[in-house]
Amino acid sequence: MIRFSAAGILAWRRAKDASLARDAASPLLEEQRARFSGLSYFLPDPSVVYVVTLEGFAERQEMQLTTSSGDLEPYIRAGAVELSLPGGPVRLTIFESIRDGTLFLPFGDATNGRETYGAGRYLEPERLPDGSILIDFNRAYNPFCAYNDRWRCPMPPAENRLRLPIRAGERAFPDKAARRSSDPPEGQVEGDGT
Repeated sequence: MIRFSAAGILAWRRAKDASLARDAASPLLEEQRARFSGLSYFLPDPSVVYVVTLEGFAERQEMQLTTSSGDLEPYIRAGAVELSLPGGPVRLTIFESIRDGTLFLPFGDATNGRETYGAGRYLEPERLPDGSILIDFNRAYNPFCAYNDRWRCPMPPAENRLRLPIRAGERAFPDKAARRSSDPPEGQVEGDGT
């Protein structure tokens, strides 16, 4: 049975907004936090929540994902999932963090650059006790590099770039700040638990 709670999604979003505004570890610069009033989101939608089986690959392969700064970040190609999105069926590759084993789904879709961050968004699929995984696009979020250039973020690979729109989760962040010459050096990595 698919678990969906609009109230739960809204509460999760409020907590995220509060953390971005107040947490010292927030990816927002101090001046961004001072004027931050919350992220923009699509309305919660039960049609973009899936419980699926992860189809493992014959061999677990390491793959280097290109980051926003042009270097490479290693991940394991954990498997693929097939989803029937509102715009049609798709197949997406799920990655696994080398550091902590968490699942990671970087994806791009037809909303990128207009309604959502141009480089794509992320999801962290949840492993369920029965071995299936939960994919809830209502929890799709912008990589930290969407907020400012102090972060380097893995970019969605070609196999996870979709031609159809996924109007769920976070919308584009309008207040992206460029890194100033007085800022600490780039190199903080987001997307794999670091």
